[in-house]
Amino acid sequence: MNEICKLLGIRYPIIQGGMAWVADHHIAAAVSNGGGLGLIAAGNADAEFVRGEIRKARELTDKPFGVNIMLLNPAVDEIMALVREERIAAVTTGAGNPGKYVAGLKEAGVKVLPVVASVALAVRMERAGADAVIAEGTEAGGHIGELTTMVLTPQVADAVEIPVVAAGGVADGRGVAAAVMLGAKGVQVGTRFLAAHECNISQAYKDMVLKAKDTDTVATGRSTGHPVRILKNRMAKEVLSLEKTGIDPEEFENRLAGTLRMAVKDGDVVHGSVMAGQSAGLVKKEQTAAEIIEEMFTEASALLKAAGATELV
Repeated sequence: MNEICKLLGIRYPIIQGGMAWVADHHIAAAVSNGGGLGLIAAGNADAEFVRGEIRKARELTDKPFGVNIMLLNPAVDEIMALVREERIAAVTTGAGNPGKYVAGLKEAGVKVLPVVASVALAVRMERAGADAVIAEGTEAGGHIGELTTMVLTPQVADAVEIPVVAAGGVADGRGVAAAVMLGAKGVQVGTRFLAAHECNISQAYKDMVLKAKDTDTVATGRSTGHPVRILKNRMAKEVLSLEKTGIDPEEFENRLAGTLRMAVKDGDVVHGSVMAGQSAGLVKKEQTAAEIIEEMFTEASALLKAAGATELV
């Protein structure tokens, strides 16, 4: 059995991205029911909100699902305690080093899969006891690093013994097959799931993703050291202009506060932050989460078989 499938108790080695304001119990349960690992995004929420999402997800699925925890969240300690208490199948982490939490999570039977943007962090995560690492390239939507998935994935795979999951730019079976060839044992996918029927975002947000072309994303915040990939709109243009003024990073972040929610919940895709990866240009139709997963892995398996590779699942 595929190492990621065995580790997480899932049918297909695919993890849904932990997208803040997007990854709620609806999409998490749908991805898990479709054979992948769905994620609830803790974002900047408090522990009781996350508990509610976990309970709601359990009403929709009896399959394993996880929680994505941003380490900058002021309530991170409480949320870590919560996922141990709830014995969630897995935790993915972002925006920092979760080393001090790994032992406690594993003692509770929670699998730990940190998102990494460099080989050095991947090696540190393996030493800390992580079960796998998610190597995320700059093609991804939301907060990003500098290296592309193409170069990051094989270097991380060479540097660690634990399984590697590739993220960033994967939206179809070709991306899955390419990730396997690069040394990954599975993939994490965010942007493609924005077009899932079960994804509870505004239709305006969803339509903007579906209409996106290859050059329609831009990375904002590079000048502040916190780059974020979004779709081009008026807000993106204004933010990029603001960066040229040498604005203080803290003031810059304050200006952006709440803009993601504006796009996700209110449908304001003019002034809101429409986070999406470069793979948005590959997303052309709405489907159920299960249909997306099945289509991706049917295509990937055919490609790998044609290339003489072993079956993926």
